[in-house]
Amino acid sequence: MFLNNAIQLVVCSLNDGRYALRLAAVERIVRAVEVTAVPNAPEVVLGVINVKGRIVPVFNIRRRFKIKERDVELTDHFIIATAGKRVVALVVDAVLDLIERSDKEIVTPETILSDMEYVEGVTKYEDGIVFIHDLGGFLSLGEETQLDQALKVTQGRADDV
Repeated sequence: MFLNNAIQLVVCSLNDGRYALRLAAVERIVRAVEVTAVPNAPEVVLGVINVKGRIVPVFNIRRRFKIKERDVELTDHFIIATAGKRVVALVVDAVLDLIERSDKEIVTPETILSDMEYVEGVTKYEDGIVFIHDLGGFLSLGEETQLDQALKVTQGRADDV
């Protein structure tokens, strides 16, 4: 049973950390597939994948959160989600749970650490805490522009084939 005015969160793991996205932003979760590199894309973009005919940029959350990086593995998952005006894929180790929290159970990131960019809140989880990721602010305006330009060039090459 879901609570009124509760926020539903998809909890995932990256290394030993727990992160979450609002369920309302999540379109689907798929197994990892091969990622095609995109020249001149922002550093946090691994490349692109094809999701039902749509070219979707794949974001490296590890790089953004400065977590120890590793190559994408076949056991990883991609969370396909809406980030602002674009659909993106986020690489995670595993999707763990769907949880629900009231506003009172979520604290602002500043109550934990003063400089937690890209995190909109923090909540308790069964074995620790979960950082709720702010997808709306994942890319800076400059990175958005750089990604748009890189995708146009990539799309232009695909149209020529």
